[in-house]
Amino acid sequence: MANQNQNKQNNRSVTEGIKNTAGAAFQTVHSALETTENAAMSVVDGTAKAVKNVTGNQNGQKR
Repeated sequence: MANQNQNKQNNRSVTEGIKNTAGAAFQTVHSALETTENAAMSVVDGTAKAVKNVTGNQNGQKR
């Protein structure tokens, strides 16, 4: 019986370890996605600003 209880405890420990590892991996991927999103939005903002500057300059030249 003691051996069976030890096996159950070991199984719980392994299960918790797997869950913790999966959780940490998920957090790492989530953080990487947020970083990528922030970088992409910075590019979009920069492009929008550049387009606004170009079209604004052209509008000013037409007047």
